[in-house]
Amino acid sequence: MDIRIEHPLWLLILVPIAVYLIFTWRSVQRKTLRSALLFVLRSAAILFLTAALVSPFLVLYNKEEQILFLADRSASNLGTSNEMDAFIDQSLRSKKMDQAAGLYSFAGDFRTDISLTKEQVRLPETDSLEDAGETDIEKALSLANAVGSAKSATRIVLLTDGLQTRGDALSYLHKFTDSRVQIDVAKLNHQTFPDAALTKLDVPRTAYAGQQQLMTIEADASERTTGTIYLYQDDRILGEEKIDLIPGKNQFTYPLPAAETGLVKYEAKLVVENDHFLENNRMFAAVTVQGQPSVLVVETEEYPSIIPGMLDQDALNVTTMLAEDLPSTLSGYLPYQAIIFDNVPGTIVGEDKMAMIEQTVKNFGTGFMMTGGTNSFGLGGYFKTPIETLLPVEMEVKGKEELPSLGLVIVMDRSGSMSGSKLILAREAAARSVDLLREKDTFGFTAFDDSIWEVVPVGPLNNKEDVTSEILSVPAAGGTNIFPSVAKAYEDLAELSLQRKHVILLTDGQSPMPAGYLDIIEEAKSNNTTLSTVGIGSDADQTLLEEMAAAGGGRYYGVSDESTVPAILSRETITMTRTYIEDNPFYMKLGNVAEWNELFADGVPQMNAYIATTAKQTADIAAISPKEDPIIAEWKYGLGRTVAFTSDSSGKWSGELAGWEDYPEFWNTAMRRILPSYSSAPYVLTQGAGGKFTITDTSGEAAFLEVSAVTETGEEIEVLEDQTAPGKTSISLDTVPGLVYLSVTDDQNRLFETGVTIPYGEEYKPKAPNEDLLAAIAKETGGRVLEDPKDAFRPLPFRGEERKPITTWLLFGSLILFFADITLRRFSRFVPVKRKKSPLEDVDTAGPTSVTELLKQKRKR
Repeated sequence: MDIRIEHPLWLLILVPIAVYLIFTWRSVQRKTLRSALLFVLRSAAILFLTAALVSPFLVLYNKEEQILFLADRSASNLGTSNEMDAFIDQSLRSKKMDQAAGLYSFAGDFRTDISLTKEQVRLPETDSLEDAGETDIEKALSLANAVGSAKSATRIVLLTDGLQTRGDALSYLHKFTDSRVQIDVAKLNHQTFPDAALTKLDVPRTAYAGQQQLMTIEADASERTTGTIYLYQDDRILGEEKIDLIPGKNQFTYPLPAAETGLVKYEAKLVVENDHFLENNRMFAAVTVQGQPSVLVVETEEYPSIIPGMLDQDALNVTTMLAEDLPSTLSGYLPYQAIIFDNVPGTIVGEDKMAMIEQTVKNFGTGFMMTGGTNSFGLGGYFKTPIETLLPVEMEVKGKEELPSLGLVIVMDRSGSMSGSKLILAREAAARSVDLLREKDTFGFTAFDDSIWEVVPVGPLNNKEDVTSEILSVPAAGGTNIFPSVAKAYEDLAELSLQRKHVILLTDGQSPMPAGYLDIIEEAKSNNTTLSTVGIGSDADQTLLEEMAAAGGGRYYGVSDESTVPAILSRETITMTRTYIEDNPFYMKLGNVAEWNELFADGVPQMNAYIATTAKQTADIAAISPKEDPIIAEWKYGLGRTVAFTSDSSGKWSGELAGWEDYPEFWNTAMRRILPSYSSAPYVLTQGAGGKFTITDTSGEAAFLEVSAVTETGEEIEVLEDQTAPGKTSISLDTVPGLVYLSVTDDQNRLFETGVTIPYGEEYKPKAPNEDLLAAIAKETGGRVLEDPKDAFRPLPFRGEERKPITTWLLFGSLILFFADITLRRFSRFVPVKRKKSPLEDVDTAGPTSVTELLKQKRKR
């Protein structure tokens, strides 16, 4: 045991303290036992207090040792994985009983494979790490040091090739100075493998429609080989070519016609036999093609759109697409400057695609318009979807008339096959339905597997939050038995006096049905209780569910895209809650939007019907109905503009408007309202290392730039922006390798759109191990470059220690001595002191106390 101090400079204060104590003792006139005791107490209190200032502590030594193995599981070490495991396994055989060992894997992240233990351990089977595309030795050392006990002598055995792509391990090692930690490194036989990689895909940032572009591709190869390059435009293959590769850099060029306008995505993919890394074989680029604006009109087979025939084909490139064919990546929407949903149900589109459209409008200025119809707005299942978010109207109608009394029961399959996204979306769909109901509406929610789970008993809806919480907590487990829960829903609703009663069944499986089940459903229908069914996935018994819906007077939905489930339940619920179609002929009243007012300057045609919606607070209302419901509403959403037209395009609802001579101009006016009005700004984008880019305004007109970034899946990612000068900004994007779309706006209302490639990391570029770094790490902490696995458990050159601070005890002792000093000084005044009487004390020296006494004394004489 040792005693040490942390702040020795405080010892200098002893000099003036010693002078003060000597002076104090010399100034005492009578050096009695009491005064000596008081001096000692005060001196000791001061010395204890001074000792506390230097922060002393006791050092207790122990013989505990802990050995932590850090195994680099990054991509560059995949070829040495077996060798690492063999090294660790041989090392563990040399572990002594009093030594603790632990195994940890790292790449860009960190994982515990074997926790620290003194027990004999066996090497487990290890999987690759999620962030295998990076190597962060600094982070691994930091976390390993935190995992180990600070009281024990520690050795970290680092098994890596030293090719760090994040952090700086050497700069971190100063934290190990004077610590009981030693770092050894294991020298492994790093293997090299044949590899070919794409290193560059270069296309012009901007081009004009019809102009031929030149694409330049560079590929690096470790040896002579052959391969194939595949070229894609907006995920459609353009062509392929067999190529010969020589060691080092190879360059290829291809002419590409810019046939489409908008932001066009290009992809190059290299395929080579016996290629070690596949992650470095793809690269992306994007080109902004200028020309006539492109408009996408989305329709269904049931209701083909007439809008393309209304639009000015000389000024616009118009594309028609079925709702089920909508792209599943963001790049499929960026070529269009405007998108129109013409009576398209959200139950076909799905929320994943809706989210991409919302990002396209918000971050890239694409215009959006939705028309009315029996499959649109609230009736299309758009409640609480990304499409409702971007539109200037809400799907729910704030009640203006007496609504029918409603009873709704949702019966949901919670069997094991529903686990994962199916159950998550089904629960979210049910919760969304609750939001559409009114307080005191009758609601019930039943989940089933082999048994019935009554989650929310059928009854008045009193507390939506509690009901939603119950629904969202339902887990997945068990088998599938469909009909008992449906029969229970019918039973619960049978005796209730309600104007509308409805049951919705969601399932992804099959189940035996009892005899006469269709008779029970038809009888319930006659009792004003309808049934709709939703079959999720290909395993659902579609025939059975169609029969049940037909017998129950409802609808059947076959779902292949799980993201459409919330829209389906919203549509079902919103259809039951009220009549959304206003079908009385009317004349719309114009609002305060000049361009629409000019179009209808000579009067407005009579219309037949529309879907009731609620205008959002900041929307511009161009036209309203006699009931003050919006007919034409618009607003700005992010960088884009959107329009809601709540009547239809076909003429069935829009009536005389569709036969009006200026009807084509109606749609071209709508296009002018939503098409981006700003021009492309003269920006230059340069790429630095990794995900770092610099954007410069070459015109010198912009002062501030604002940048947003979105991945191909529509996920908005954080942009770290540093405005280095007026009109110039540096950005950093932290995301996985691939294509990222950038949208840049400035204070001049100009827009620049482009796509950039986040390149694959240095991890996927074959290199020799960084032996200099490994040797430096070992030297800095007194470790070794290990050759023999047994040396990992050799005795450590220092002992473990535990520090016990004693500052608190010294302060406590000083306080006790201080109070003892005060007590002795105060109470010693009341202790009687015996002394001899003086002879003079027996003489009465007291004089007369008054004139009367003086007179008496005089008479006596």
